[in-house]
This record gives sequence, structure tokens and C-alpha cells, in this order.
Amino acid sequence: MAAAVLATLPSAWVYTSTEGRVRTVENAPHAPVAVVFGAGLRADGEPSGWLAHRLDAAAELYHDGRVRALLVTGDNSREGYNEPEAMRRYLVAERGVPAAHVVADYAGFNTWNSCARAHDVFGVTRALLVSQEFHVRRALALCEAAGIEAWGVGVHEWRSPLWIYSGLREMAASFTAAWDAAFTPEPQFDGPPESGLREILDGGAEGADEAG
Repeated sequence: MAAAVLATLPSAWVYTSTEGRVRTVENAPHAPVAVVFGAGLRADGEPSGWLAHRLDAAAELYHDGRVRALLVTGDNSREGYNEPEAMRRYLVAERGVPAAHVVADYAGFNTWNSCARAHDVFGVTRALLVSQEFHVRRALALCEAAGIEAWGVGVHEWRSPLWIYSGLREMAASFTAAWDAAFTPEPQFDGPPESGLREILDGGAEGADEAG
């Protein structure tokens, strides 16, 4: 019984710490920036279906005026695989987001690194987090642990076998999330502060800073 309780603690932490902070695109609050997490590329280097859906939601948030900048964060750890650049290209070419308002983080190797770097390197303190419903709570818990006041924007997907598998995988991932939040305070690659987001927000119109 004790083992069963311990096994459920990380998942319980993820859910209780994010209660009331998951929204849809339609009812998301305003925030300075939306953080979009990588979700894989197709063989041709374009965003996967799920990643495209995340980017579609982020573009809608931008065009609705709920955020003033987008931070796309993903994996660029090997030659020929560049999630952030593919995400940026899709937002600009396919969804009409101005290139000057999309900032890329090329070392978002996992959710914790994306959250920690968003805070430590890019200076994000308040944000909307865009991901599928099964993942967005873990992203919320980790970004809150990294020092970001955040709201999740859950992208709805058809309940396919892959969706079910991914949801079950989140239960296992919650163990890693709890460990990273408690014992790995620094991202894998910290680096010097990046000023791109701050320049966008300082030069943009007022009104999206207040999270309602």
C-alpha cells in the first residue's frame, strides 16, 4: 500500500499544483508570451501533426492579441534536425505571425529544459504554455517550479491509440518531472541571457501584460 501511494505522488503533484490553470484558446488569459513546446518533425523536416496543432493554437493566441510574442522551444541537438526553426518557419509562412515576434530556443531538449531556459535565459516570468491536453499539466507544473507564473492552453486531440499511449506515458514522466523540479535546478545548457523576447515586449503595445 505504501508503494502504491508513493507511485501516485508525482502524478498527484502535477495535478494538484496545476488545478484551475488549464484553459482553452478561447478563454486563455492575456500574458506577455506563449511558450510552444516541440513535438517532433516529419521525415521532410516539417512539424508533426500534433506540433502543427500546437503552433496553430499559438498563432491564434497571437492574432487574438492574447500574447505579444511566441517562444518556440525544441530539439536541435543533431545536424539535420531542427525543431525550433521548423516551428518558426511554420508560424511565419503558414500562419502569418511576424518573424520579428517569434523567438527560438534551440536547447529545449525536454520539458524541464524548456521551462528552465525560458525563465533563466529568456527572462520569462509570466506565460501561456501551449501543448496537448495530456502534456500541458506537466509543462505547467515544471514551469511553475522554474519560476514562471503560467497558464496552460490545452490543445484537444482525437482519442487515438497514440493519444492513449501518450497519456499513460505522462504518468511515468511525472516521476522525472518531480525529480527535475526538486534536484535539477539548472537546465542542461544554461547560457548567457537572451534579449530577444525583452526587446519585443519593450517595443510592443501595452495591454497584454495583465493575466486575467
